[in-house]
Amino acid sequence: MATVLLEELKSNLALLELEPAGGGCFEVYVDEEEIYSKLKTGEFPDEKMIREAVLQYVA
Repeated sequence: MATVLLEELKSNLALLELEPAGGGCFEVYVDEEEIYSKLKTGEFPDEKMIREAVLQYVA
């Protein structure tokens, strides 16, 4: 997923950071704004959903 975001958004991203965590969490933030939380939805997102959410935020 990180590779997809970097390839498509490299001109719009200053930093992409992966932070390992435990407890089944998977969260995506852009500029400290939560874009997705597996803890809230209970489901792991697909790449397309995360890509679209990030694209909407940076557009």
